[in-house]
This record gives sequence, C-alpha cells and structure tokens, in this order.
Amino acid sequence: MTSNIKKKVQTFWNVGHERTLKIKRNIFYTFLIKGLSVLISFMLIPLTVSYLNNTQYGIYITIVSLVGWMNTFDIGLSNGLRNKLARALALNEHNDMVKDISTTYALLFFISLSTFIGFFIISSFFNWNHILRVPDSVNFSVWPVLIITLAAFCIQFVLQPINSILIATHQPFKSSLILLLGQVLIYILTYFLTLYSSSNLFLLVLVGTGAPVLVLLLANIFLFSTSLKAFVPRFKAIYLKHAKNLLNIGGAFFFIQIGALVLYETDNIVITRILGPQEVTTFNIPFKYFSIVTIIFTIIITPYWSAFTDAYARDDFDWIKRSIKKMRMLWVGFAALAITLYFFSGIFYKLWVKQMVIVPDALSFSIAMYTIVQTWMVIHAYLLNGVGKLRIQLILVLITSFLNIPLSIFLIKQVGLPGTVWANIIIMVIMSIIVTWQCKLIIEKKATGIWNR
Repeated sequence: MTSNIKKKVQTFWNVGHERTLKIKRNIFYTFLIKGLSVLISFMLIPLTVSYLNNTQYGIYITIVSLVGWMNTFDIGLSNGLRNKLARALALNEHNDMVKDISTTYALLFFISLSTFIGFFIISSFFNWNHILRVPDSVNFSVWPVLIITLAAFCIQFVLQPINSILIATHQPFKSSLILLLGQVLIYILTYFLTLYSSSNLFLLVLVGTGAPVLVLLLANIFLFSTSLKAFVPRFKAIYLKHAKNLLNIGGAFFFIQIGALVLYETDNIVITRILGPQEVTTFNIPFKYFSIVTIIFTIIITPYWSAFTDAYARDDFDWIKRSIKKMRMLWVGFAALAITLYFFSGIFYKLWVKQMVIVPDALSFSIAMYTIVQTWMVIHAYLLNGVGKLRIQLILVLITSFLNIPLSIFLIKQVGLPGTVWANIIIMVIMSIIVTWQCKLIIEKKATGIWNR
C-alpha cells in the first residue's frame, strides 16, 4: 500500500505536460507560503484593532482603500509586461525582454512621481476629516496619514513589476514569499508598537505601509542579483518605442483595473460616507474571514494566467479546454467551502475578535454568496487576461463602474450594511454570464468580432 501511494505521488509530480507540472509545483510551494501568510494576516487584525479602536481602524482601512486607487496609475503596465514576457518565453523571443522590463520600470517611476506631486498639491485643499466623516473624538488631521500612505504606495508600484516578472517566468510562489515576508515584518513591528506605545495611527501607518516597501526593495535587489540577473533593468535598455507597445497592451488592463477598483475598493468609502468609519471595521471582519476561500483559490489559479498565454501562443487549445474544465470542477468544492464557513462564522468571530466587533449574520451570508460568484468570475477572467482578449471585459467594467456606486448606496439604505455586498453580487453575476460565454467561444475557436478582441 505504501509503495502504491509513493508511486501515485511520483506520478502526480513527474508525469504530465511540462506546463501542467510547473503549475502543480508552483501551487504546492505557494500553498505553504500563503498558509503562513493567511495565519499572520488573521493574527494581525485583532492586534491592530486592539491597538487602535473600531473608529480609528475603520479610518485606517478606508485610507488604504482610497490610496489603493493610486495603484491604477501604473496604467496596466505590470499586467501588460506579464503577458509580453510570457509570450516571449513561449516563442523563444528573448531579445526585447530586458528592454520591456527596463522601460516598464522607467515609466512607472515617472508616473508615480507625477501622481504623488499632483495628489499632494490637490489634496492639500480638502478637509479630509470631513470627507471621511472622522468623528470629533479623533482630534487630529488625517491628511498627513493619507500622504504617508500615498508615498508608500507610489514607491511600491515602482517596485512591483518584479512580481509580474516572477509570474511570467513561472515562479509565482516567489511573489507570494515576498508578500509573506512583508506581513511578517508588519506583525513584528505592530507587536512592538503595542508594547511600547499607546494608540497611534501615524505609527501604525508607517509600519503597515513601510514594511512591505522595504521587503519589496530588498527583493528587487536580491533577485536581480541572482536568479533574474539576465533580466536586470538598465538605463541603456530604456526605449520609448517599446513604451508605446507596452502602453497599448497595458491600456486595456488599466481601465479594467479602474472598473475592478470601483467594484472592490469603493465599498469602504461608501460605507464610511453613509454609515460611518466604525462600520468599515464591521464590514472588513467577515470580508477577511471569507477571503480564506479567495486566497486559496487564487493560489491555484494564478499560475494559469501565464500558462494560458503560453498555451494560446502555441495554439494548444486542448490543454486550455482541459484546464478550464478542471477549474470549474474545483469551483464546486470551493462554493461548498464558502457555505461551510458561513455556518461556522459566528463561532469563529467569537474566538477571533471576541466582543470587539459584532458581525450581523446577514452580512456574513451576503459575503459568502459574493465569494462564490467572484471565484467563478476569476476563472474566466484569468483565461481572457492570459490570451489577451480584453475588449468585452473592458466594456463590462466601464458600464458596471457607473452602476455600482449608486446601486450600493440604494441597497445600503434599504437593507443596511449587506446592501453594498448585494450590489457587487448583482454586478458580478451579469459579468460572469457574459465572460463565460466569451470563453466558450474562444475555446471552441468560434469567437469572431468583438468576442475575439
């Protein structure tokens, strides 16, 4: 029996298509890394909430969400670079890879610098305490906190192409390792804050935004000195003619990212404006809980993005079809996991955050449903992103971006906090139906016109 198990394990790891074997290994390594990452992120929330309080923590989350919008100003370059590198590797076209990488870093530097200067000047004219409905009990201006967070994010997205390079070269587990090390450093520093300082939002922001930047900087230096030495960016390799091509590819990703931000990141802002920052904390506890499903599913699906690019470049539609079928079967299991987590959510919240935050059952149920719909959407979005068929997604996110916020406001006023989640679910279901149909046409080689763009 032992020999049979050993034989099956060896077959699983060593028999199959080379592309599939790379995916299996990446998923295994990423599971180990992400498992620790998830554990630390869950440990960090009660530590952070107890260090601040529900209101200040809600302000912190809202500011991070607001400044997260700044990441879209990489205009899709990182995702565009990922697709270009994966395609170049599949077709053995290595000549322009260093030029593309160098040009991407240069463009992101100028974009981030311009973004920071522009936002700094414009934001200085606004009363951010009033905009974010900060209560009078918080007797300091949140504008410096916003600027510190923005500066960290701008530096971060100059450094983040390293993650796209790792994913394009079929090493996504290393990208996850960078994230894990950043979270470990945040937790350690936050723990020291709880020992040696009282509630201080400024210090927490410095720790929460500065630690990932430091780790990302060190990762860039280390990787470009070792395993990615052949791809190290150079000043002499910056070519403006490559910028045009990168911008053309990244442009569609940019607008898709904008739409995704409206769907995913405006919830905290809408909740703050209508219900107050303390409700942002209530919203984020179950959102973090059900992210267990999303994180595990993303671990599995992430290597497929570049693998789909590789397969499409080689005209291997049979592999794409088999992979999508496997993902859909896996989705059924994850849907069941989300439902199971919902039934145990009340017990988990009591053990996790105790009585610091009370989460309504209706909110947990709505987020469980949202998680199920979102994971289905991710399968098909990753296929379309990998093969570069973005036009339908672009149209959908632009339309739904205009619908989402007013729909969220309307439903919050009707059913309370879960309303913003149900707005996302309605939007996501409509998008899922359309992109699933497009994937079917592409796999069957029947896509024409806009369905094939």
